[in-house]
Amino acid sequence: MNQSSVENSTDSVTVTRLSDLSSQQWKSGIAAWLGWLFDGLDMHLYVLVATPFVAELLNVADQKDPQVGYYSSWIQAAFLIGWALGGGFFGRIADHMGRSRALMLTILTYALFTGMSFFAQTWWQLLIFRFLAALGIGGEWAVGASLLSETWPRRWRPWMAAVLQTGVNLGVMLAGLAIFLLADYPKRSVFLVGILPALLVLWIRRAVPEPEEWHAARRESIHEQPAFLDLFRGSIRRTTILTMVVCALSLTAHWAFLFWYLQHVRNLPELSSWTDGEKSLLVGRFVWLVMLTSIAGNFVAASLARWLKYRVAISILCVGYFLSMCGTYCVARDYHSLWYGFAAIGLCQGVFALFTMYLPPLFPTLLRTTGAGFCYNIGRIAAGLGTVFFGLFSKVGDYRLALFYAGFLFLPAAAFAWLLPEPPDEDSPVSQPLD
Repeated sequence: MNQSSVENSTDSVTVTRLSDLSSQQWKSGIAAWLGWLFDGLDMHLYVLVATPFVAELLNVADQKDPQVGYYSSWIQAAFLIGWALGGGFFGRIADHMGRSRALMLTILTYALFTGMSFFAQTWWQLLIFRFLAALGIGGEWAVGASLLSETWPRRWRPWMAAVLQTGVNLGVMLAGLAIFLLADYPKRSVFLVGILPALLVLWIRRAVPEPEEWHAARRESIHEQPAFLDLFRGSIRRTTILTMVVCALSLTAHWAFLFWYLQHVRNLPELSSWTDGEKSLLVGRFVWLVMLTSIAGNFVAASLARWLKYRVAISILCVGYFLSMCGTYCVARDYHSLWYGFAAIGLCQGVFALFTMYLPPLFPTLLRTTGAGFCYNIGRIAAGLGTVFFGLFSKVGDYRLALFYAGFLFLPAAAFAWLLPEPPDEDSPVSQPLD
């Protein structure tokens, strides 16, 4: 590492208060947080209207028709696969072109194609638009995480992860608010809200510079750029494989919950006489409950990571998520009882906040966004296929058993997480070398 990069790292380490942060650090932090806020908004709009909107596209009157669950799950699978591919694709762009430039491209991508979902006339058109929007959302996760890990103090990482993940939670809550406000409008109307993030790009282009750490690494490696396959060579290979396994298992279970829990609520027997608008209002309340407890869970996770280190905290929270899923779905419950289970599940979702700041430092600077984006988001391919699998595993209109069995994936995720390393730069001002 050259001198300027070392100085930049040292400056970050000596910052002890928010007032000590530089203008660049504030701008980078705000850009990453807002990007994640709109990530949460755009990714969750479909989940909230999947059942009624897909039924409309299929011209099916009964939302419990098996076709609705089948096609809506494939649309969600395409979204998660696009998320995974976007993490790798935009990760490479960010490592070559820079973090802020890539951040702009990712936000434009998911804003444009979320808005285009409004114009879908068939289920497969919606699938294509969701896939393309997911490319940008997956890329933004990797780019925003790397941008923040390279500009803010290292010892703040657990709290930075909690705050950044809170942006996603608030974005999901905004999606729930959009459903609430637009309950009496056609379901497709909510996708127009997803265009709003495009306005953020104008500010990022003008205000957010590239991190000095990235510039320094580019100058050092101008004649020898690391390749994607370097993720599977040397000492990095073990980290890459373990991270992929943990993310694949945990994200499959997590997204099975995020997608099917609302469909399960909509199809509860005691709600059969409710109007679609009344069901949407209840769904919106449940979304807010899960997200509010998830925000609290982010800071619980940060506290555990500071106290016990990352891998132990991740393992504990995976076990907690498993127990919460089992307790919620081991028997049939009415919607009054589900409030308690959803609160417990929300608290355990803080585990995914930890990945935000934990993964990027595991990889060399010029493979950082590629490595974090690929390893974390490749799990979404498994999650996408898992969404379809667990949906097919259910009785028509009843996804309780799918959610119950999905929760068991957190147990092997916890076991493999125990084998993960701690970030190599936590106790050193020098980034990990490329073996």
